[in-house]
Amino acid sequence: MDTSSDITPLMRQYNAIKSKYPDALLLFRVGDFYETFGQDAILTSKLLDIVLTRRANGAATYIELAGFPYHALDTYLPRLVKAGQRVAICDQLEDPKLAKKIVKRGVTELVTPGVSYNDKVLDTRENNFLAGIHLGEKITGIAFLDVSTGEFYLSQGSVEYIDKLIQTFRPSEVLLQKNMQAHFRTLFGEKFYINTFDDWVFTIDFTQDLLQKHFGTTSLKGFGVDDLPQGIIAAGAILHYLAETQHDRVQHICKISRLEEDRYVWLDKFTVRNLELVSTPNEHAATLLQVMDHTISPMGSRLLKKWILLPLKEKAPIVERHQVVGHLMTHTDLADLLSQQIRLMGDMERLISKVAVGRISPREILQVKRALEAVEPVKKACLSSDLPFL
Repeated sequence: MDTSSDITPLMRQYNAIKSKYPDALLLFRVGDFYETFGQDAILTSKLLDIVLTRRANGAATYIELAGFPYHALDTYLPRLVKAGQRVAICDQLEDPKLAKKIVKRGVTELVTPGVSYNDKVLDTRENNFLAGIHLGEKITGIAFLDVSTGEFYLSQGSVEYIDKLIQTFRPSEVLLQKNMQAHFRTLFGEKFYINTFDDWVFTIDFTQDLLQKHFGTTSLKGFGVDDLPQGIIAAGAILHYLAETQHDRVQHICKISRLEEDRYVWLDKFTVRNLELVSTPNEHAATLLQVMDHTISPMGSRLLKKWILLPLKEKAPIVERHQVVGHLMTHTDLADLLSQQIRLMGDMERLISKVAVGRISPREILQVKRALEAVEPVKKACLSSDLPFL
């Protein structure tokens, strides 16, 4: 077991683990507390407004220390992530009472602004996108992944087009080539949380192979993205990042979709801001999203936001939406049934992702059961409808 006299071997273990995550804030489980040490402790104390102390580290040295009870992780972790920190959670991997020497520890999760399953970190009514960007001389590739829902998109095009995509998807974190940070900030501004990889990651051979292995295919033709090499590179960099951050259980990411430039009206940041679609600079003013959002599930709210920011150009899908709305307004029994069942589903999209990665609680498992039971009446009602689109 760990005692105060064991501080030197404890710090040796801490330093060995910290060396593997030099850019992350390491939460190190010691008994009933998550502790931080040294520069991590100074930063944690400042960000969380908790007490900073010092502790003996060997015979003649001291080290800064700041921590909080392990059961308060859901309170403090969101604050660290929202402050732009990558947080490595290092847990005890064995019962301290059974440990003969120092307790075995290891990092069980690396949470970043763009990669999290934690309900306290995520906004239920917002997607949390991680973006991969491959900046080219003429054509730039981009991909977006919300690991909490499994939504995965890619595209490529001019810098102007990429800027509109960034404004639409508003990623919490961006991945790009190490030597492109300054250029990216010049093009797209300073407000993004950035992580980088060496150039060898951003190659078509490496990234395409990574994507094909993940999806279990011999090509990407079936997804309709095989002619977007820059986008493929961006998407592959995202999968590489997941592996690097110990998020390798991602079976729920089962497809990748093409964002087609000619399918939507692409809104630039000035249009989105001036029309106050999803945010407003004016105090107490309501956005279009707030006025329209009477959805009854987090899934519906996230979808409505996407529809507002991605207006359709093609007539056929617009007519389809109008016909569905009109049908539900005249068939109120069907609308009531759908509303009742969707309320029972909760956020099934994110719950299913938690199942895939093994991060689901017993209570959430029961919610998955209720959600799946609620799907059956919806399916039956839609199949028996006289509207083909339903």
